[in-house]
Amino acid sequence: MSLLAILLLALVQGITEFLPISSSAHLILMRDFGAAIGLDTMGTNANAELVMDVSLHVGTLAAVMLYAWRDLWRMLVGVIQGLGGNRGEGWHLAWQLVLATIPVVVVGALAQDLITDKLRTMEMIAWMTIIFGVVLWLADRAATRLTLPELGYGRAILIGAAQVMALVPGVSRSGICMTVGRFIGMNRVDSARFSLLLSIPTIIGAGTLAGIELYQTKDAQLGTDALIGVSLSFLCAWLAILLMMRWLARATFLPFVVYRLALGALLLALVYT
Repeated sequence: MSLLAILLLALVQGITEFLPISSSAHLILMRDFGAAIGLDTMGTNANAELVMDVSLHVGTLAAVMLYAWRDLWRMLVGVIQGLGGNRGEGWHLAWQLVLATIPVVVVGALAQDLITDKLRTMEMIAWMTIIFGVVLWLADRAATRLTLPELGYGRAILIGAAQVMALVPGVSRSGICMTVGRFIGMNRVDSARFSLLLSIPTIIGAGTLAGIELYQTKDAQLGTDALIGVSLSFLCAWLAILLMMRWLARATFLPFVVYRLALGALLLALVYT
């Protein structure tokens, strides 16, 4: 795989993974675009794409864990203390993430073939990008009354269940989590913060499945391409998280909504003309 292809894939994965604009849709479009212009974004064999997917997941996972290390430490301490009977904020947050992850794991496992074979079309991506961009805009108008410590189990499970919709490319896992968070009254920063934390088990799961598949091919060597992919996706994801969180601390989701509408309109124009 060429350095340009690795750079583009790492940029797309790193930047879009945590923004409410659908990383899976952008990766599909990036690979389609690469194929159209003769750029190799798939690799020279069946394993090359898997190696790169694992690498990009590792990079983005490292970025979000570094950003959220205080919350992760709080949960670790909370679980240890909770086992001893002292169940505080860290204990409850850890269990909220566990329970919120279950729906997407179950549905993803049962509907994997449908998602892979039937829903990854440009037309589907275009409509989902537009529709859920509008839904995000509507949600962002909700009044703010909840912080993350006030979330509770029921609301956490509701946000987690909404992730199921993000199995369709174009919806955006982070986008639907933030959308539901805003609908139930969470402030913008905490809705994004919970989405980031919820991405950790999701990315670990996706990366593990790809890693197992790669291992089963008996060709699991990670070479220079993979190391470049890890490094670039980590850097891009880290910067994207920092910029998004700083933006949401003082402004709205409107720029992401506008981007989704513009991208969806462009894709529909390509599809229908």
